[in-house]
Amino acid sequence: MVPPLRPGTEPDAPVEPVRITIYRWEGRWGPFRIQVPCGECALTGDIVQDTVEKELKGIPVVVESHPWLDHWWRPLLRGGWHAPIVLVDGRVISQGKALNRGLLTQAVMEAYARRLPIRGTVVFGKRNCDICHLACTQLETLGIPYTWLDVIEDPAALYEMLARVKPLLGKRTPVTVPQIWLNGRYLGGMDALDRLVLDALEPFLTEDRPEAEAPGCPARGDSAMPGC
Repeated sequence: MVPPLRPGTEPDAPVEPVRITIYRWEGRWGPFRIQVPCGECALTGDIVQDTVEKELKGIPVVVESHPWLDHWWRPLLRGGWHAPIVLVDGRVISQGKALNRGLLTQAVMEAYARRLPIRGTVVFGKRNCDICHLACTQLETLGIPYTWLDVIEDPAALYEMLARVKPLLGKRTPVTVPQIWLNGRYLGGMDALDRLVLDALEPFLTEDRPEAEAPGCPARGDSAMPGC
């Protein structure tokens, strides 16, 4: 059963899952057969399974596992030659050692972001960020419904935010929170939201209004005002 997709990216049609492929140090090639279990291969398989169930919960993925000696030429064509080999959508992300789960999460979220653009309004932020809460309050005041994704409590949200923002800002530009998408379009941070609100209000703030009359002198007989 395919898990429900993360909020803010629900497509109109089924989406192709991200493919995770593992090549284990085992199999047979001619008269040769690997019979010694590979501890790092087993550990890598466990890490993949646990990461899919936790950090990548809600992300459509398919996991395949193959004996390396039976299919050695397939990963070799991608640059993988030392099992355990892990590929995400055909790209080698790890080989020759136990898998780093953060590396797997990052690679899967980058592939996921390429497949599914954000729809609706989404705020990436963190709970202890006053500016993030200010942005949410601003959206609520404007009556705009949004999805909140916490980049600290949800590791996949952090990698998703980076995967979506870095191509727009450049790899060397620091990424801060909040990061806001408004109705499916990238807006930016709190400053961008403030500018948007100000631009929307500007016609009302600059419209012609009658000038206030200057206070006049009191009529004779009334208490005199200085200068009258």
